[in-house]
Amino acid sequence: MTVPLWVVVPAYNEAGRLGDTLRALAAQTDTDFTLLVVDNGSTDATAEVARQFRGPFPVHVLIEPEKGVGCAVDTGFRHAIAQGAIHLARTDADCLPEPGWVAAARRALVEGRGLACGRIVARRDEHGPAGRAVFRALVGTAALFGRLRPAHHNGEYLAPYRMHAGNNMAITAELYEACGGMPRRPSPTDRTFLNRVRRTSPAIVHSRHMVVANSTRRIKAYGVVGTAKWYLDRGSGGRTADPR
Repeated sequence: MTVPLWVVVPAYNEAGRLGDTLRALAAQTDTDFTLLVVDNGSTDATAEVARQFRGPFPVHVLIEPEKGVGCAVDTGFRHAIAQGAIHLARTDADCLPEPGWVAAARRALVEGRGLACGRIVARRDEHGPAGRAVFRALVGTAALFGRLRPAHHNGEYLAPYRMHAGNNMAITAELYEACGGMPRRPSPTDRTFLNRVRRTSPAIVHSRHMVVANSTRRIKAYGVVGTAKWYLDRGSGGRTADPR
């Protein structure tokens, strides 16, 4: 019998995209998990899309009215833990996990890692080669910035810095609770969460087998410079945190 694993998908007004994400999860080589979609107070049919989905795993829908992706993720993870989850994984409602994603996440946690973060690539259905190249460059720049940033190298951290994408992660319930969980605020939350984990445990791994195709719509909404600021943890500035 496998250790109970829940996949949490926060969603806000994603009725048009959530179905693709759910079908990508249904196509996983490992479907021995429970899916929890956390609707962050959507004004469209996001919750209904999730409720109507029929896959090879149980599907639960939870409404989190407090705005912010951090709120939705934290509520979802803590709900899953209360229901008996030992392992947790997260992707987002505009992302497409590759078929081996769940299996790779489970394997990393079973092997004793407390947090596993994977590789993000650009969705091929949103932009052509140029857009995907820009996305790769932005992610690479953000990762390098994170590794070089002096604040990430003080003595309080138990593991070296590696860029962590919130839409491609897995963590044990024990470590999630020990580190204090996801910051309950709007995005960006990833760097703050990673540093909470780094202060708590050295058991962090970057798995190249955990691959998620990420939406590139923020590039179109923010432009290259604005998107770079976002990935460098400068937030959305005068723009909405929702890039649509």
